[in-house]
This record gives sequence, C-alpha cells and structure tokens, in this order.
Amino acid sequence: MNGAIDISYWALALSAAFALAPIVLSAAFRLRLVKDVVVSSLRMSAQLALVGFFLEYLFAWNNAWLNVAWFATMVVFASFAAVGRSSLNWRRFFFPMFAAFLIAGGSTTLLLNLFVVDLENPFSARYVIAVGGMLLSNSMRGTIVGVGDFYHDLRRDEGLYLFRLTLGATFFEAAAPYFRRSVRAALKPTIAAMATMGVVSLPGMMTGQLLGGSSPAVAVKYQIAIVFAILGATTLTVALGIGLTYRFAIDAYGRLKEEWLGD
Repeated sequence: MNGAIDISYWALALSAAFALAPIVLSAAFRLRLVKDVVVSSLRMSAQLALVGFFLEYLFAWNNAWLNVAWFATMVVFASFAAVGRSSLNWRRFFFPMFAAFLIAGGSTTLLLNLFVVDLENPFSARYVIAVGGMLLSNSMRGTIVGVGDFYHDLRRDEGLYLFRLTLGATFFEAAAPYFRRSVRAALKPTIAAMATMGVVSLPGMMTGQLLGGSSPAVAVKYQIAIVFAILGATTLTVALGIGLTYRFAIDAYGRLKEEWLGD
C-alpha cells in the first residue's frame, strides 16, 4: 500500500452530512449553533483547500527558504489566535508571543528533525510543515489557557499579589503562584491525552502514518516522538510567553498596566 485511498469530491461533499447532527440538534433545542457550524465549516473547507493547493507546490519545490517562510507564516497566525482568544491586547502581546512560538516551536521542530527522525535535510517541507504545524497548533491551545489564565488570575487577585509585594516579595516571587497554576492548566490536556493514548483513541500522527501505508511499529515510534515534542514545545511556549511579557505588563510598582490587558 503506497498511500491512503483517495476520496472523490462527491464523497467528500457527502461527508458534510455528519455536520447535520449539530445543526438539527441546535434547531430542535435552540442552541444557536447553526450559524457557527455553517460558517466554521465553510472557512475550514476553504482554508484547507488553499493550503492543499500551496502545499502541492511547496512539496514539489522543497526549498528550505520557502519552507521556513511558510513555518513563520504559521507562527504569525498562531500568535494572533493565541492572543485574541486570550482576550489580551494583541498590539502589546503579538511580538512577544510571536517570539515565544518561533523559539519554542522552531527549536523543537529542528531538534526533532535532526536528532530523532535523523533527516539529512531538517528543513524538508514534509517534515517542517507537517511536524511544525502539529507542534504549533497544540502549543497554541496550551498558550491560550496558560498565558490567558496567568493575566486573568493576576488581575482577579491583584490585591493579594500587591500585598505579597508589600511584604518584600520580588515581582517574580509574587507572580510565581500564578505562573505555576497557569503552566499546570496549560499542560493538563496534553498529559491527560498521553495517559490514555492508544487505549481510548489512536492519535492523529499515528492514524496518518497508518493511512499512509506505514507499519504499526513505525507509526507508534512517530507518535511517541511527536507527543514528547508537543509536551516540550507547549511548556516552552507558555513559559516564554509569560516570561517575555510579564515584566513589561507591570509598572515600576508591580501594578498591572491596563493597556496590556485588553483593547
């Protein structure tokens, strides 16, 4: 078997029938999800069609500079999404978050390709784009929770946080409880998924490998490697996201700057 069985366009259109379940349930119980389901379905289809079109050329050219540029583009979108969904001021947070995603996601992807997969060309399109995309998407979900929770909790408990400062705590000592809580919250979904992987479900990387014709043994190796990479990349992204923004988000007295916490 050289690859997954192709799906005709008619069959692909038929798969949209699965989306009728939330639409019918929403209409019956007034869940107000019809518009969201329809708009999200159309956006997903259009975006994936465009990505598929461009990837055909990127894989054919396999130019290192183009692959890195595509990865950087993914980092831009991940940064915007993470900041926007965390309800933080994107003008203030975008560049620090971009740096966090680029450093954490880029270094993890490069190390995985070089030392784990042992690629001769670590910037190969199939690996940089596919592996990098998985790391960024999972890191983004963790960052939305981690960085968002850090600043929301800090604002909610600002009185207690400032009280710690008056007792002599440094800025970082006063913020440490919120940092620990945020990192734990960001990593919990990944750690929980790791604990049930292979028992409750076959995860995405392994499923893709099996559909592509790889042996179960090879698919398992790739899945284990990518999960460890996701765990590391998410941890680094959340830690860097908080570390690169916290000192700038407070004034000389440790008080949160309101202009950093929303548009």
